[in-house]
Amino acid sequence: MPVRIVTDSTCDLPAETIARYGISVVPLYINVGNQGFLDGIDMKRDEFYTRLPTFSTHPTTAVPSPQKFRAIYDMLADEGASEILSIHISISLSATVDVARTAAQETSSTTVTVFDSQQLSLGTGFLVETAAKMAAAGSSVAEILAALNDQTQRSYVFAALDTLEFLKRSGRMNKYMAGFATLLQIKPILTMHNGKPGTERVRTRDRAIQRLVKLLAELGPLERVAIVHTHALPERIAELGTLAAGLLPQGDILTEEITPVIGAHIGPGAVGFAVVAASK
Repeated sequence: MPVRIVTDSTCDLPAETIARYGISVVPLYINVGNQGFLDGIDMKRDEFYTRLPTFSTHPTTAVPSPQKFRAIYDMLADEGASEILSIHISISLSATVDVARTAAQETSSTTVTVFDSQQLSLGTGFLVETAAKMAAAGSSVAEILAALNDQTQRSYVFAALDTLEFLKRSGRMNKYMAGFATLLQIKPILTMHNGKPGTERVRTRDRAIQRLVKLLAELGPLERVAIVHTHALPERIAELGTLAAGLLPQGDILTEEITPVIGAHIGPGAVGFAVVAASK
């Protein structure tokens, strides 16, 4: 059997891609009050975003136990996996990588290598897809890791938030600063590259969309691009796609809803891009 690939539910890959390559996905938890939900299983994404503004307590998120990871590693070993490569959301955003590493150390049934994607959403997802394609073609873990280390350097995610309310609710932003920024119509742009989250502040929604397109242009030429969003209005997604049309690579462009594990903090209505820049 080839190398098998494991990831977590924040990767945002389409279900058909996960099924095609036999990728195993460990769901993270979303907690609302006393109720816990498995991301992507117990509550669908559109339902989460529809209900998010009405929750009486703001959702929190949690990482599965090492035992959950180890059970998947052992299952894949039983299926004949020669090795396992476990690829996860950046350590700067989540403890998932640390938990996976603990599980890997405790796994005796096969060799498990854990890789920090240094990304989120489809920034991670595109790395997982690359690994799964290479594994299916018979590449070794060492060969896959070399490709992933190169792609990580060329991977970017950036998105414009529609509201600051949920950063405030999640404790990621002081409520007084959030109120002041709202009065000024500030739309933050969140960025992610090489495991380092960043922010930019732009006045008005229109300028935020223009800035997203400019960021995309600055990274060109592009190897892969996806539009990512948190249950944004279809017309906003279409607008972003139209403005960026001349910058996009050939082929189908994915449009994917961002996991509620991230969306709980940034709220509904965010739009942006996950990008792999072409090799220079």
